[in-house]
Amino acid sequence: MLNELWQQRIKLIEEELLLELNRVPVINSTLIEAMKYSLMSGGKRLRPILLMAAADAVNGTGSKFVTTASAIEMIHAYSLIHDDLPVMDNDDYRRGKLTNHKVFGEAMAILAGDALLTLAFEVMLNQRGVSHAAILFVISEMSKAAGAAGMVGGQAIDLLSVGKKIDLETLRTMHIGKTGGLFKAAIRSGAILAGADNEQLTALTKYAESFGLAFQITDDILDVIGDEKTIGKPIGSDERNNKSTYVTLTSLDEAKKLAAEAVNDGLDALKIFGNEADFLRDLLNYILSRRK
Repeated sequence: MLNELWQQRIKLIEEELLLELNRVPVINSTLIEAMKYSLMSGGKRLRPILLMAAADAVNGTGSKFVTTASAIEMIHAYSLIHDDLPVMDNDDYRRGKLTNHKVFGEAMAILAGDALLTLAFEVMLNQRGVSHAAILFVISEMSKAAGAAGMVGGQAIDLLSVGKKIDLETLRTMHIGKTGGLFKAAIRSGAILAGADNEQLTALTKYAESFGLAFQITDDILDVIGDEKTIGKPIGSDERNNKSTYVTLTSLDEAKKLAAEAVNDGLDALKIFGNEADFLRDLLNYILSRRK
């Protein structure tokens, strides 16, 4: 069930992404090409899928919000383009393909990322069938998750921590912003768009926090034991860049234990839901077995 529904949702999301890209006036074709290169380069589409799965858990209408879901993927794509730049993580490959700046140059890659980020908020305003208040909630959630209190703030901690041994609390704070913020915003946004009550929103928020933590820990684990061909980029980048991770600050076995605990916490948070949250449960369990 997990894989079948996942693939159905990926197809829906990618059709929407192309639709939204094709609506952008072509002032410069190279810019559009660079945006499309990263946005349509595959991937798990996990963040938009989580938004729709959260809506499913509330009232079963996840696919109704594919427009907002696609906007979240634009924000994610922007962050990957910028993360890969030489002044950031300095990666040459992403998902088995040359990174954006390797194909289009650093300046155009920066502009492509900027364009995707700003387009995302325009696309959110195109969501139909919901109240203006719900759309404003989503925009607020996403702007916080993408900004200084979220991804950008987490990345700043990451940059300032290179070559230093930080403690677990600082590491967690970094990843709550850098990785967990957008997961949390996606899930909370899906819940609000679907009309979640306070109890449902609280439960899904706790789930989102556990999901983000489990995902980051397993990401650190894969950087040590993952397969380069499967992941689509070189492994061992954290060690080469002298970065603190859950593996380096604890151990490989302890990191696996922490990931399992986070997954269990997330599953506990879903106890108020019935079968309508099974996709969320499956997504959380998937984290422990993922290879990329």
